[in-house]
This record gives sequence, C-alpha cells and structure tokens, in this order.
Amino acid sequence: MESLALHYLWWIVALLLIGGEVILPGYFMLWIGFAAAAMGVVVFAVPGLGELAQAVLFAVLAFASCFAYWRFVRPRIDRTPPGNARLNRRGEQLVGGRYTLCEPIVQGRGKAKVGDGMWLVTGPDLPLGTMVEVVGVDGTTLRVKAVDVA
Repeated sequence: MESLALHYLWWIVALLLIGGEVILPGYFMLWIGFAAAAMGVVVFAVPGLGELAQAVLFAVLAFASCFAYWRFVRPRIDRTPPGNARLNRRGEQLVGGRYTLCEPIVQGRGKAKVGDGMWLVTGPDLPLGTMVEVVGVDGTTLRVKAVDVA
C-alpha cells in the first residue's frame, strides 16, 4: 500500500511541476515534470524501490530530460522562420531599398523620404532630390550611398 502512495506522490509532483510551467513558463519545470511522471511509472512497475534509489533515479531522469530538451528540442524552437528575422527592426528591413532625399546631405547628415515618413540618413554630401540606396543602419539612422542612374 505504501508503494501505491509513492506512485501517486510522483504523479502529484509531476502535475505540480507541469502546472508551475504553465504559470511561470521557462521550459525546465516541464521537463523535470516529465521526469517525475516517469518516476511514477517506475515506482508503479517496481514497487519495492527504496527512497534513495528513487531520488537518485529521479535526478538522473531530470538531467536526461533537460539535456534532451537542450540538445534536440531547443534548436528547433530557436529557429526563426525566414522573413520574420527582422520583424521588429524596421531599419534593417530598409537595407537595399532606394529612396529620395527630402533634405540634402550636408556634412554627412540629411533626411530621406521612406514611405510616408522621413528618416535620418548619413553618407556623402548629396543634393536635394538625389536617389540613394540604404547600405546599413546605425540605430535609427540609415547609412546611404548615391545610386548611379544610368
């Protein structure tokens, strides 16, 4: 009867850890919860397993499940789908685009019309109305070069 209680204890620990993962997401409580659930199965299958052996086996299973997450699952989660890599970095989305200067570049600074707004630009001194290409971004300032119109 005592082994049956230990079996349920491991399942309760698993549910608490997985529930904690839902409340405070971070992925590790989930995998340790899976280890606790596996311990529930082990204690059910081997009812005479001592407490020390259970603790050591739980530590090994928790380490193995966290390692499996780190090695196999996490690399698949960390991949950013193509097209979304610059989703929240508007300036980087503009690299390669061509725009018209709405203020001349004087002493290396000016403004270009991008869509319905204006962006600060840096580059060689150029007159108003020159077509420029964005070659890089420094914070919210676009680095530009003159476009050869041939």
